[in-house]
Amino acid sequence: MADGGVPGVEDVAGLGRWLEGNGLAGGGLPVVRLIGGGRSNLTYLLETGPAGGSGGGPLILRRPPLGHVLPTAHDMAREYRVLTALHGTAVPVPRPIALCQDPEIIGAPFYVMEYVEGVVLRSREDAGILTPQQAGQVSRRFVEMLAGIHGLDIEAAGLTGFGRPEGYLARQLTRWQRQWELSATRELPGYDDLIRRLADGLPGSGGAAAPGQADPGGTLVHGDFRLDNMLIVPGDEPRIAAVVDWEMSTLGDPLADLGLALVYWADPGEEDSLAFSVAASVTTAPGFLTRAQLAEMYADITGRDLSRIGYYMAFGCFKLAVVLEGIHARFLMRKTVGEGFEREGEAVPGLIERAHQMLDADR
Repeated sequence: MADGGVPGVEDVAGLGRWLEGNGLAGGGLPVVRLIGGGRSNLTYLLETGPAGGSGGGPLILRRPPLGHVLPTAHDMAREYRVLTALHGTAVPVPRPIALCQDPEIIGAPFYVMEYVEGVVLRSREDAGILTPQQAGQVSRRFVEMLAGIHGLDIEAAGLTGFGRPEGYLARQLTRWQRQWELSATRELPGYDDLIRRLADGLPGSGGAAAPGQADPGGTLVHGDFRLDNMLIVPGDEPRIAAVVDWEMSTLGDPLADLGLALVYWADPGEEDSLAFSVAASVTTAPGFLTRAQLAEMYADITGRDLSRIGYYMAFGCFKLAVVLEGIHARFLMRKTVGEGFEREGEAVPGLIERAHQMLDADR
């Protein structure tokens, strides 16, 4: 590995030349540090100031994971496009700076974006920076941001054609089944029956409208909307500095976004549940709204009917189970970067079981 390299960015000298050629550094080796755990697309902090060469400040680099990259997944150009479209709108995102589709530079396509100050809230320990009142404010900002994403003017943002809202859920079910077939490392009880139940219960595309309202149709969906995909600026009035990790964004059913967000949101008492081992336990701290309160607030803001939210949460569990099985497959191939990957596969059976429980409640 070249001096200063880390897994996924071994050729730091080549990266430095690319940065210099694009006016992003004044020469010399940047300092590269993996951040964010690397469970999907890998994220790196680039120091291009005095410690890494000359001039400039920190940047963020994103590239696909190592090994076992599934078809249609981890498209750097697509993620770069949505950031470009959203920058300057009411949905805060880091400013995209440059896209490199040449895999020869660091071994894969990548893009560079600005560094945004903020904290990531994942664990209950992270909640120590918030008072209960501030935790409630963060909860409300979370729901308002999701509603804002789903209310974005797609045409004005330049995202027309970014996805096909019609038949979104049916296509998602087919797509994630195919990803499971490419990723599965074992046979799991309940999986085949879950697919059958999800197919039999598909709601209409676009999310159900409230009584007396027209179907709202498809919206921009983040695809992995959760609290730890946000950079939070704490204080008396906490705010969201940026929403990150847009790799699964598209145009589709907004309630699928909400359903997965609710799966990620742990209520007090659920911290030790295997199915919720992937959730952000910070939300169990005093002051955070409950999952039911989040859903009620979203319905109040958007006017959408959430009577089938159990189905959408079950779908979220299914999607997350497929994602984690893919990560587990990369772990078994020794293609993961960072710590904690040995636990990802353990959550998959619990998510399948939880999906069945949600479908039972939805019925």
